[in-house]
Amino acid sequence: MTTIFVAKESREGESRVAATPETIARYTKRGFSVLVQAGAGEAAYCADATLQEAGAEVVPDFAAGCARADLVLKVARPTAEEASQLKQGSILISFMQAAQDPDGAAAAAKAKASFFAMELVPRTTLAQKMDALSSQANIAGYKAVLLAASALGRYFPLLMTAAGTVKPARVVIFGVGVAGLQAIATAKRLGAIVEATDIRPEVKEQVESLGGKFIEVAPDEGAEEASVYAKEASDDYKRRQAEAVSSSVAAADVVITTAQVPGKRAPVLVPDVMIAGMRAGSVIVDLAVEQGGNVEGSEVGVTAVSHGVHIIGTPNLPATVPVHASELYARNVQHVVDHLVPTKENDELAIKLDFEDEIIAGAMAIHHGKVRHEGTATALGTTTNES
Repeated sequence: MTTIFVAKESREGESRVAATPETIARYTKRGFSVLVQAGAGEAAYCADATLQEAGAEVVPDFAAGCARADLVLKVARPTAEEASQLKQGSILISFMQAAQDPDGAAAAAKAKASFFAMELVPRTTLAQKMDALSSQANIAGYKAVLLAASALGRYFPLLMTAAGTVKPARVVIFGVGVAGLQAIATAKRLGAIVEATDIRPEVKEQVESLGGKFIEVAPDEGAEEASVYAKEASDDYKRRQAEAVSSSVAAADVVITTAQVPGKRAPVLVPDVMIAGMRAGSVIVDLAVEQGGNVEGSEVGVTAVSHGVHIIGTPNLPATVPVHASELYARNVQHVVDHLVPTKENDELAIKLDFEDEIIAGAMAIHHGKVRHEGTATALGTTTNES
């Protein structure tokens, strides 16, 4: 019988869990044996008893679960100690982020385990249900606006009162991916005037459909290829973008930055000189702070103050909404498991790794200890081996 182990997250501030009663019930219905580390769901309000009722067996610690598991489910990248306990030949399914922290990936390779990295799932129609980057970015965009609204010393909406009229807040959003679009929608629902900018001019229609204004910047010559991923812009583009958005940022009460480039340091989009032009009491939320930050002076886990502007660097915003973040992530992972274990063979669930399949080929960064993904190999200081 194929065994799934749901690990308890060990990283500080990580409140999500990789399986919920809903997905555990689906696993057991398909014939999987499901183990859950004691306390794995507590921070997401899923008690051990609830997970047991769904069909899981509770095990005392990470090592006990790994010793029996064919598939290990996590949210955050593993520590080196955790990855070293993976059973040889088992598959870990979680975020990996080797460029930020290569130790866990290196330990998984040394243990001759496999690593299916959730951030490497291709953004295709077939993989849409597995796209955890999108499901979690949606939450981050929503929560970023709420953080900004809480920190801002004024209302978001237009109000007409007996004491006079209150003008609506002005919000500028850098990056119109999933997080940016949700931020636009949330800020508009709160009544703000919203402007947005992105390296991809084709997103203008999406911004306008949500009631925002798109700040247009002429693209780099030859940059015609559409992509859902942010790409590193040229220095000339960054200069033109800064010129185009500087007046909007100076008039803004809130700026939210969401631009991240997979496997690279986030581009600095809001330099100190731009912050200096903002009004005292304005708020910036930097969603890329863990990747180096889009805002000069932003710090992980800190609300910095520069020129009277509050720069919020709260990391891992999806973990601040643990119930829905866990539900969505757990469903993403369940679809990954269904893809890796598609059919029953001889009345047994069998893991089937077809490396001609673009999802498996793209996201299985490490297979039986051999690094297959180029970016991961670079982070680990090695070369790829796709055999």
